Amino acid sequence: MLNFSKINIFFIYLIFFLISIFSILNLQFHDNKILDKKVNLGLDLQGGSYLLLEINSDSLVEEKIQSKVIPLKKLLKDNNLEYRNFKINNNSLVFSLKDLDKFELLFYSKKENLVNPYIDNYRSFELDYKKLDENYIEVMFSKFGLLTINNSALRQSIEIVRRRIDDVGTKEPTILQRGEKRILVELPGLKDPERIKKLLGKTAQLNFRLVSDNSEFGVDKLISENGETLEISKRIVMSGENLIDAQPSIQNQKNEPTVSFTLDRLGAQKFGRATSDNVGKRLAIVLDGKIISAPNINEPITSGKGMISGNFTFQEATDLALLLRSGALPTPLEVVEERTVGPDLGEDSIKSGITSLAVGFVLVILFMFYKYKLFGLVANIALIANLLMLVGILTILEATLTLPGIAGIILTVGMAVDANVLIFERIKEEFNSGRNILDAIEAGFQRAISTIIDANLTTLFAALALFSFGSGPIKGFSVTLMIGIATSMFTAIVITKYIVFLYSKKKNINSVFLQD
Repeated sequence: MLNFSKINIFFIYLIFFLISIFSILNLQFHDNKILDKKVNLGLDLQGGSYLLLEINSDSLVEEKIQSKVIPLKKLLKDNNLEYRNFKINNNSLVFSLKDLDKFELLFYSKKENLVNPYIDNYRSFELDYKKLDENYIEVMFSKFGLLTINNSALRQSIEIVRRRIDDVGTKEPTILQRGEKRILVELPGLKDPERIKKLLGKTAQLNFRLVSDNSEFGVDKLISENGETLEISKRIVMSGENLIDAQPSIQNQKNEPTVSFTLDRLGAQKFGRATSDNVGKRLAIVLDGKIISAPNINEPITSGKGMISGNFTFQEATDLALLLRSGALPTPLEVVEERTVGPDLGEDSIKSGITSLAVGFVLVILFMFYKYKLFGLVANIALIANLLMLVGILTILEATLTLPGIAGIILTVGMAVDANVLIFERIKEEFNSGRNILDAIEAGFQRAISTIIDANLTTLFAALALFSFGSGPIKGFSVTLMIGIATSMFTAIVITKYIVFLYSKKKNINSVFLQD
């Protein structure tokens, strides 16, 4: 029969009020002192920046092919394969070789092949070769080798971009892969897009190298921070990979902004050994091929801590520390598309979305009350409860609401009413067949539940597909839709039934169904 135990009533109230209370938090104009939870607005609602970045894998491929030089020469030497005129030709290695058959067996060997590893994912080798004129061959990355390099660089770039943006403090950014070489970045509410572009445009490849005009490893001519051209050794004493922390600071003596860094154990050993062996010499700190500082080594530095000074502003020191903490990008990123959504446009979108929701909500309420009278009123109460719970769950999850997300909420309104319509029509059928009103209500709810679940499950599958394969606004729409499915089922099956239960205990509602 139509009945609710005290424990059921308790849990209905508990679930509803615990979730709905979070909806109220979004009405606060000041920071919430109790629960720091709020629905975040997406790029199209509050404005912000849209960036489409592309990785430059050409330089990375050239770097990777250079790393194959020593292992390849070792392979040839260890197996008595005579080669001549070995040279690097952009993204390939070219040399002459007589015994090509023996080379091919070694080159495509799956056993302990340090030169040309086998890629299990693609069932192919990392490198390939082709025969040129005479006895010359050209070794280059295979199609799948290039794909592996590109995918690895893209995944690493996405992670580092995420770290840098998180350090800036941008809330709810969207960072997604687009195609084989591109990264989509959406930054809602961003007020300084130029700073983000600068941070993302730097690879932040840091290394420490001795200033020397006579190095057995060769020298590079680079310009220092004061315009001085210095010859520095190609040998890297220590790289940025050994940094575990970097923070902006103020030098007490001169009150100048600096960057303090901390090294890991291996980095501290390298740095300590290098500074101990080269006291009195200059150590160049090179970032992305530019010298940012070249101080004298006055004493050994064995503590694993150091300081980078230069003509920094405090903002520049802060950004440099951020770049060093987040790690170096494997390859430069180029901005191929940029859009900025102003706050005024976002405000107009919010007004349009709220207006659409309000108009749809009012029309549904009026129709339900006109069509179903008392039970229409019950459905409207359940509809309000549904919206409160939907917004409450979005708040708990701190979800990002976009304009398509508002469309998902409007769709949820229609879905919630649809469930109530199914229930009321089933009740009418049972009542018209001769059952008393309470039995008709009980039977109507039982018969409608299976239909409601089937209808909502099909919609849920579609929403899951949108969430899995979609991105950005599409995901926002699918999230609100999935949450709306759950809340509409709860309000239709539980809250609506409970309200009818309360009313039936106090009044005779037979007259409600006397009219078809």
